[in-house]
Order: sequence, then C-alpha cells, then structure tokens
Amino acid sequence: MDQNSNNTEEEIVQRHRKEKKELQAKIQALKKTATKGDKKKKKEVSEEILKLETDQEKRHSDELSAFNAQNVNDVTATLDSISLEEAGKGSEEVKQCEGRVSKAQRRREKKAIELKERQQRISQQEADNKLGVRHLETKKIKQILKERNLKLNEIPSDGNCLYNAIDDQLKQCGANMDGSSKSRGLAALRQLASGYLKQNMAGFLPFLSHQDTGDTFTEEQYAEYCDKVANTTAWAGQVELTALSKALNCRIDVIQAESPVLRVGESGPLLTITFHRHMYSLGAHYNSVRPHQYTDQEEEGEDEAFT
Repeated sequence: MDQNSNNTEEEIVQRHRKEKKELQAKIQALKKTATKGDKKKKKEVSEEILKLETDQEKRHSDELSAFNAQNVNDVTATLDSISLEEAGKGSEEVKQCEGRVSKAQRRREKKAIELKERQQRISQQEADNKLGVRHLETKKIKQILKERNLKLNEIPSDGNCLYNAIDDQLKQCGANMDGSSKSRGLAALRQLASGYLKQNMAGFLPFLSHQDTGDTFTEEQYAEYCDKVANTTAWAGQVELTALSKALNCRIDVIQAESPVLRVGESGPLLTITFHRHMYSLGAHYNSVRPHQYTDQEEEGEDEAFT
C-alpha cells in the first residue's frame, strides 16, 4: 500500500473508478475471443473474467481499508502528541499558547470530521461487497444446509480440498471400506482415487482432455494424470469424486448454489460436501459439513456471515 501513502482518498477513489472502466473494456475484449459454439473457450473466458473482477474488488477494498487505518493512526498520534505537550506546560505557558491550542483544536475537529466521512464511505464499500458473487453464493449454500440441519465446516484451499472434505466426512460417518470409523487420510485417499482410475481407464478416459487443445488424453497422458492424482496437490473434480465414490462404496451429495444437489454413487453410506465456484479467486473449492441445530439467534445473524 506504500504507493498510495501520499494520496488523498478522493485520488484513490478516482483511480479505482478508472481501473474499473479499464477492466470492463478488457472484459469486453475477452468476451470477443470466445467463438460462438466453443463452450470450452467460453468457460475459460468466464473463469478469467470472474478472477479479474474478484481480484480487483479485493484489492480496492484492501487499499481503502489500509488508507482509513493509516489516517486513524495519524489522528491518534497527533492527539497524543498535543496531550503530552499541554500536560508539560505551566499555567502561564498555557495562557501564552491559547491561540495555538485553539488552532490545533480546530485542526483536530476538521480531521475528525474527515475521518468520520471516510469511515462512512468504507462502511458503504463493505455493504456493496455483500452483493458480490462470493457472498451471494455462500449465502445460498448456507440456506440449503440449514434446511438439512447442516453447517459449513471449512477446508483449507490448498489443492487438496476435495480429499480433505471427503476425509472429514469419513471421520463423521465411518464410511471406510473396512467398516472402521477412522479416516483414511489425504495421501491414502489420493492413492485410492488414482488406483481406481488406473484400473478403470475405459470408463474415465473419454471424460479427460488436454487443457489447451481439448483433445482426449492418450493412454500415456491418462497414466500421467493418474500419477498426478496420487503424488501431487492437483485439484480434483467430478472424475475423482466418481472414483472415490466407487472405491469407498459410498454415495456423495454435492451441494451447490445454482444447481440441484448432485448425487454421486448409488449405494453405501452418504457423505455430504459443498462446492463453491467463487469462494476463492484461485478457482473452485470444496468444503465439508457438520450436523447442526440452529438457534433463533443464529438464524437472525445468518446474513452477517461471509461478508
């Protein structure tokens, strides 16, 4: 935030407006690159646009918050300095400096008014953020969970979210193949998914393609993909969900904001996770859930979460 340390708030706001206009122009240009009928390109463009908008919104909010915090510190330091100076003066000195103190008081009052106005603008910005896609998506998911007497259990966003969400569910319902109530752990679940994919290549190969060309994987590329599933932090999706459901002999409900609940698997214990398209700027994310009985106070405060 150093680059903005000498800027006034009006200058920062004006720059934000300019950057938003520039981003909209860039977005329009990106949309034109998606050829009609090319679903893959359209999806990539949509994801890039979402990331650009989310990153800019967060950066602007952070800059305004930092600017406000810096000015609060400046006012506090000024008040402290004046208080110490006045405390060290004798009565005669105070009389001699009444003119200067009066001017200092007026400056403090003006600074306080400006600070209050800034805080009001920051509050308005925070209110606007509540209308962002991340907040609205999470609000919808939480409402669906509440109807099921469930509550989000957040999983770290590190590329392993699907496996850790499934593992958290296994701890709760004991859906291991051997009937144990213990979790299998991240590494074991990655190995399990990879092994099932390798053993059932014919059923999964048609659904995997090269990210750049869109061409279906060769058998060699498929084998490399399976190795990444087992040995890296590669993000997991529908393919890995299906493999885990089959390997664990369980059903998995995936709760989403804009789509009906997705049921993966047909038999066995039920695991429930949530899928978030907009929770993090880096991409989609999975969370786990926990049973929860809502109180009246919690229901009233639902709208305050994830702001």
